[in-house]
Amino acid sequence: MGIWLVHRFLESRGFDWRAFRATLLALRWWWLAAASGSVIAGYYGRALRWRVLMRPVKPDPSLWNLFSATVIGFSAITILGRPGEFVRPYLIASKEKVSTSSQMAALVLERIYDVLIVLAIFGFALGRVRRSDAALGPALSWVFATGGWLVGALSIVVLALLAAFRHFSAGMRRRLLGALSALPERHFKKADRLITAFVEGVASTKSQKAMLLVVWYTVLEWATIALTVFCVMRAFGGALHFGWLDVLIFLGFLAFGAVVQIPGVGGGTQVVSVLVLTELFRVPLEISTSVALVLWFISFVVVVPPGVALALHDGIRWRTLKQLEPEVDA
Repeated sequence: MGIWLVHRFLESRGFDWRAFRATLLALRWWWLAAASGSVIAGYYGRALRWRVLMRPVKPDPSLWNLFSATVIGFSAITILGRPGEFVRPYLIASKEKVSTSSQMAALVLERIYDVLIVLAIFGFALGRVRRSDAALGPALSWVFATGGWLVGALSIVVLALLAAFRHFSAGMRRRLLGALSALPERHFKKADRLITAFVEGVASTKSQKAMLLVVWYTVLEWATIALTVFCVMRAFGGALHFGWLDVLIFLGFLAFGAVVQIPGVGGGTQVVSVLVLTELFRVPLEISTSVALVLWFISFVVVVPPGVALALHDGIRWRTLKQLEPEVDA
């Protein structure tokens, strides 16, 4: 879907395929190797964070099991699409002999902390660009018009939810279950298990030390993402002149645009990458497209070979993973 969107986007504008091919042939491969290493390091950071989040159900889980499940899980997302989201919590639950619902709750918590970091990075990018004289097209103008208040509103909502569950977990659980009491019994029981597991997951961050660890690992994870983007930009040599500030601005807009979906453009990190590079940084379309393609490959495809190898080593069948449903088992 993302490739089709990029193709449609390029067709709507003039595009020099020779310049595009020449840009790819001139890439500095050692920088791409460094970017690939940064991606793998990011998965290790995710495993460290997950180990903290699952302490209420298992105090000392195997870090290797968490890392291998993370690599396989992200490979599944690339291969299977959206159903692959459920592979990682399913595998961790299976390897560590805990309930799937508890690991689904850990996934939700992980996403909450990621959203907070994304909002912080985007807020930083928004503030930096507003001080410049950049002339923006209609799509990014919409991002500026809505971005400021959206960042503030989402940050308040997410922080309020975390604080409510962290300090008033029992009361929040009762309120949510009361609101869902009209559901059929089978669905209510599933909701009960998931909410209970989520409350238990939040309990992992009740101590100051645990919460600081989760925040630290989240920052570490996004630092590896920024490093990946930096290495990819450096791989283009003299065609791009990106410093760390430019990388953070680009990453902020990329993360925000991919999550919110820009009107008239839609989703897809590739399209958002091209849009931000051409409209904000005035990078030629052919180079912008090359960056989007390489960044997608490094971020999503590089992990597939080790993911498939680990799955085969563990005797996991991809057909089984494809049939996974977003069910929550006790």
